[in-house]
Amino acid sequence: AHCLVGLDDPTPNVKVPRIAQGFSCKHLLSGGAYYLISRSLGPEFGGSIGLIFAFANAVAVAMYVVGFAETVDVDALMFDELNDIRIVGTLTVILLLGISVAGMEWEAKVEMNTQFFCSIANFFIGTVMPSENKKPKGYFGYQTAILVENFGPDFRDEETFFSVFAIFFPAATGILAGANISGDLADPQSAIPKGTLLAILITGLTYVAVAISTGATIVRDATGDHNDTVVDTVNCTDAACTLGYDFSICEEGGCKYGLMNDFQVMSLVSAFSPLISAGIFSATLSSALASLVSAPKVFQALCKDNIYPGLSVFAKGYGKNNEPLRGYVLTFCIGLAFILIAELNVIAPIISNFFLASYALINFSVFHASLANSPGWRPSFKYYNMWVSLAGAILCFVVMFVINWWAALVTLLIVLALYIYVSYKKPDVNWGSSTQALIYNQALTHSLNLTSVEEHVKNFRPQCLVLAGYPNSRPALLQLVNSFTKNVSLMVCGHIRTVHTNTPKLTQDYARCQRWLSKKRIKAFYAPVFAENMRYGAQLLLQAVGLGRLKPNTLVMGFKNNWSDGDMRDCDFVYLEHVVLMCFLVATDIKSPLSLTDQRLLESSQQFKKKQGKGSIDVWWLFDDGGLTLLIPYLLTNRSKWGDCRIRVFIGGKINRIDHDRRAMATLLSKFRIDFSDINVLGDINTKPKKHNKLSFKELIEPYRLKEDDMEQEAAERLKAQEPWRITDNELELYKAKTNRQIRLNELLREHSSSAKLIVISMPLARKGTVSSALYMCWLETLSKDLPPLLLVRGNHQSVLTFYS
Repeated sequence: AHCLVGLDDPTPNVKVPRIAQGFSCKHLLSGGAYYLISRSLGPEFGGSIGLIFAFANAVAVAMYVVGFAETVDVDALMFDELNDIRIVGTLTVILLLGISVAGMEWEAKVEMNTQFFCSIANFFIGTVMPSENKKPKGYFGYQTAILVENFGPDFRDEETFFSVFAIFFPAATGILAGANISGDLADPQSAIPKGTLLAILITGLTYVAVAISTGATIVRDATGDHNDTVVDTVNCTDAACTLGYDFSICEEGGCKYGLMNDFQVMSLVSAFSPLISAGIFSATLSSALASLVSAPKVFQALCKDNIYPGLSVFAKGYGKNNEPLRGYVLTFCIGLAFILIAELNVIAPIISNFFLASYALINFSVFHASLANSPGWRPSFKYYNMWVSLAGAILCFVVMFVINWWAALVTLLIVLALYIYVSYKKPDVNWGSSTQALIYNQALTHSLNLTSVEEHVKNFRPQCLVLAGYPNSRPALLQLVNSFTKNVSLMVCGHIRTVHTNTPKLTQDYARCQRWLSKKRIKAFYAPVFAENMRYGAQLLLQAVGLGRLKPNTLVMGFKNNWSDGDMRDCDFVYLEHVVLMCFLVATDIKSPLSLTDQRLLESSQQFKKKQGKGSIDVWWLFDDGGLTLLIPYLLTNRSKWGDCRIRVFIGGKINRIDHDRRAMATLLSKFRIDFSDINVLGDINTKPKKHNKLSFKELIEPYRLKEDDMEQEAAERLKAQEPWRITDNELELYKAKTNRQIRLNELLREHSSSAKLIVISMPLARKGTVSSALYMCWLETLSKDLPPLLLVRGNHQSVLTFYS
């Protein structure tokens, strides 16, 4: 506990120098064990164990109250023993609730603890006071023979060591009572470790001393009859015989005295027996009061963190001390329900598993924080060792299963269910947990190890840099890419910002965009850069994004539908290992009411969010690019949203070789182990396009032509130098065949793939400096006209698929 305090955040509303904030460790909020576990292991473990720990403390109230009720003399009541315990227990817990709500728990506990220490002293005084009339009941004072005889085990009635341990263990759970009310302590960093260690020391010494004293002074069985003295005809060798008494008749059962039979042996030994009863009352009631106060405090801290939204009603506090009155009432109801069981030996094992699970996680959280090797973890306890903590955690889990395997299994299943719930809900909290630190260490280690391993085609993954801007402005683009990168490869959302802003605003934007990605369950990183223009920003992203092998090898961008309205100087070519160009409609911020165009934009932005249903992904493999055009559709069909889609492959060929080309392609796909539904060989791919489509293309390029034949050569050269993106007549003639191919491909696409869910097609080849930007953009515009969502892929001819496993 002393070490875990260092994980806390700085005191709210207090201005601390930035460098000092990470080292603040004086302020520990309420919640005790829950607070320590949650801030160390994160909300998943903290939330699950917090509920169980609060529930265990609530049940502990019942255990202590039932223990108290069993010692009360209720002979005057006209009911059986169980109902007497229920009545006394109910009245007692009502009284304790009143004390807690009234804020008198400290005064009450101080008074009861004083009585407890007096009764303990009274017991030890009694062990050295000889008394002849106590010998028939098994008490003989300190005797070596009795200690030796009692030293070994003697389990009866199918009891075992661990079944007895399960009953005794809750008596040691009060050592965290101080930690559970950490929010009420003036200096928790100092008080919790000192108080906990002193509690362990004093409790341990007291229990051992009482066990040794009773084991050295009282025999296991006694009749209570003064006439059961040893006679000459009796042949016995036990400790009682050597001391003049024959209790051998107890072997047949029915004896009421001795360590094994009398639960009030401490009263028998003590100097003044009524003081022992007072001590039992004090011990049980003070422990019950501590649990009645602890459980609501822990529960309130859990509810304040809003990990389980439905429980937030219990977070409200009242009065200057922020008392959890609603939590008191809930704890009272839980305690009362278990008090009605009225059997201590039934209640105790129930909470043993819960407390053991809590202590196991406390130990594990300390070990985990050390394992993470975070600079913020600085344990100040001189004798701290992480392996002792791990051993303690393992021991707790082992004991849970040894005591009762099915109860331990149920406890762990409850913890697991709560953990999964919190993991799924992902509460918006950041406590700087050791889990985060360990993840960082593992990520760093694996990244460095990955750098030293040579790449192999078997392990190729399309690691995508997506030029998305603000992620929420192009959701369809991100959702499609996420469909084939999620849990498979890297995805980075690049954002080029041409307007500089201040650092706080940048930090807020970064956090907001990353939250949006998490909310939409898009597994990606957001990477903004500042640049003078889009071209320079793209260059920065291409050069700087990534770490080691975790570096993008595929560029993804959306096709700008209104590209012709912009400045053609911004149109340029970029090169990476692989380039993927998307062509579909994306929505930006749209205000209502929506026009027809905006409505289509909105529908397009959501089209990859929903399940695609039955349909096809049409792959137009126009040349061998290394296999990227085939790999991406395959990855898509492995996702549930695209699982009902089948892959259709289209390739170019000759009329007289259609069957041969189809078999060759089928063989290739079979070697690549890619399932497909059909292969279409297009024998008419090289046919001339229709005349009206050629005229449409001519109209499209008209604004971008240089028309050097209509001007002097010097003026034409000067204009070409100023606007290198313009299309020259020579260029049109040189690439006439390629232009016709794009027009013809659009005709074939509309004929064969107009109903496809997605079209994946090889991107036209063009090298920088040989094809003007305007002509290339017109090719893309013509190719993608009036089609379903189109994915243009440009591989670099390096293989991304292998025939081998």
